[in-house]
Amino acid sequence: MTAISLRSRLASSLWAAAFGVGLAATPVAAVAETWDMPTPYPDTNLHTITVRQFAEDVKTATGGKIQITVHSNGSLVKHPEIKRAVQSGQAQLGEVLISSWANEDPLYGLDSVPFLATDFASSKKLYEVSKPYLEKKLERQRLKLLYSIPWPPQGLYVKQEIGSVDDLKGQKFRAYNPATTRIAELAGAVPTKIEAAEVAQAFGTGIVTAMITSAATGVDSKAWDFVKVYYDTQAWLPRNMVFVSTEVWKGLDAGTQKAITEAAAKAEATGWAEWEKKTAELNKTLVDNGMKVLPPSDKLKQGFAAIGKTMTDEWTKAAGADGEAIIAAFKK
Repeated sequence: MTAISLRSRLASSLWAAAFGVGLAATPVAAVAETWDMPTPYPDTNLHTITVRQFAEDVKTATGGKIQITVHSNGSLVKHPEIKRAVQSGQAQLGEVLISSWANEDPLYGLDSVPFLATDFASSKKLYEVSKPYLEKKLERQRLKLLYSIPWPPQGLYVKQEIGSVDDLKGQKFRAYNPATTRIAELAGAVPTKIEAAEVAQAFGTGIVTAMITSAATGVDSKAWDFVKVYYDTQAWLPRNMVFVSTEVWKGLDAGTQKAITEAAAKAEATGWAEWEKKTAELNKTLVDNGMKVLPPSDKLKQGFAAIGKTMTDEWTKAAGADGEAIIAAFKK
């Protein structure tokens, strides 16, 4: 055999071996999936921190079969479009503030009915009694609920101290969902739609002068730069939800579904515990940066309580039989 033919045969053997290795590797590569997950909040926010840990847990639990790329702070899809992006297949899963879709269905606004569930324990109970209804609603929209965790209790940010709800009349009130829009209307304020990422600019330019939101959003937006007073009204605990496309979900084998479900349960338990622990720290951060963190006066509490009763009655009527069943179960 000549040296040339030997080299030719050796090259052919090496090519065949490499091709064989490539064929063997192909099924493994095909099984691995990369999912896009748009989220609305910055990386410093506990919701995003929880999401990123969830993504790591999914990767570990599935042996790298499912790898989730988290696109935080609206960098891939803006908050108002995230739900539709998952429904349409633009992204495999996503996170949203549930109450942003309350105009679509009253069920989505339940957690933001003011003064209905005002602490972590009552908010968790409200979630548990309403969860089956939420899951069915999402299922009809080709979405599967993975987990849901709350924000801290909502408080009132204003530029100067106020004595009653009447002092909000005429103020430009930041609205981020239908519930906050309705609160503004009932208080005689002017509702103005502003997302969390735009809060600082909106206050700085005078587009808004007051808002109800969590201490977490206050810290994220450095509220001390544009307001001086925070009333710890503990009005409600809105929740976020993380969901996956049912089409994507049904394409997974049972073992992978189980791994993701377990990672989601861990994220949910961690999120509830961490937000409760973090709430006091967030209030302290506001104080440390020069803000007054005050309890609401009796007159302010009475005014908000009246708004809360009106909105609870409105929600129950709008939600029909399901709403009545949920409220009855919650009040047991």
